[in-house]
Amino acid sequence: MMRVANAPCSWGVLEFESGAAAPSPTQVLDEIAATGYAGTELGDWGFFGTDPSSVRSDLARRQLALVGAFVAVPLTGAVGHDADVDTAVRTARLLAAASDARPLLVLADATAADPARTARAGRIGVTDLLPPADWDAIGRRAERIARAIADATGLRTVFHHHCATYVETPDEIAALMQRTSPELLGLCLDTGHATYGGGDPLSLLTQYRDRVWHVHFKDCSRDVASRARAERWDYLTAIRHGLFCELGRGSVDFAAMLDQLNAARYDGWIVVEQDVLPSMGTPAASATRNRRFLTRLGV
Repeated sequence: MMRVANAPCSWGVLEFESGAAAPSPTQVLDEIAATGYAGTELGDWGFFGTDPSSVRSDLARRQLALVGAFVAVPLTGAVGHDADVDTAVRTARLLAAASDARPLLVLADATAADPARTARAGRIGVTDLLPPADWDAIGRRAERIARAIADATGLRTVFHHHCATYVETPDEIAALMQRTSPELLGLCLDTGHATYGGGDPLSLLTQYRDRVWHVHFKDCSRDVASRARAERWDYLTAIRHGLFCELGRGSVDFAAMLDQLNAARYDGWIVVEQDVLPSMGTPAASATRNRRFLTRLGV
């Protein structure tokens, strides 16, 4: 049975905006619980604290499950990968110790780390694709992290395709999936990033049905996406203009997504995400509307 969670990014807690002011962890947890969600992801390292017993206690008081943790590390380049493995394993250890909810480590390439990719997010074409040798290296690095997490904690790892990274478009998702073991690395299907990245989340769900172990429900505004492409906005500018809008107000067909997830007998978590910059939008009110939207769709 599918259950619905939310995540700190819906309150402006973003891995690429760590220096900006954001709501307190107490506020975020209180409001996730109050707006009708059954779980949360961990958020940035240290946001909910790093002591497993404290994290577990804070969640239990609000009857929230801890369902995953997003970790973005640079998968391209020649150096630094040992430290990235350590970062992912450290997060996985906290996740495993603080949760009984079959949590998953949600791995991604570093977000908005490359200025060129950040500038061209939503407009990536075939000429932007990396050469095969680079993809081979990315696949090896992703598998190395997933294997280290499994060995250290027993947790499974899913890969999150993400705009403003090197794994954004359907072709880039395919390049990674083709180079990694389906037993070792699953896919976190994010409906909003799939859409802005030039793909169709329903097609991706069909294509990778057996590898979709985790799902992020995020909508994508047609008008903002169209303007962002026409005016060649970078990724942060698009977010600032409300690229990832409330569920049901964009171009993602969530009813069809749920029908297909049910047909696939998906029994994992749906994590609602509405990425906003810190102090932007109305997180609690949006979370309430997003939850009511999904309730009307039967989840």
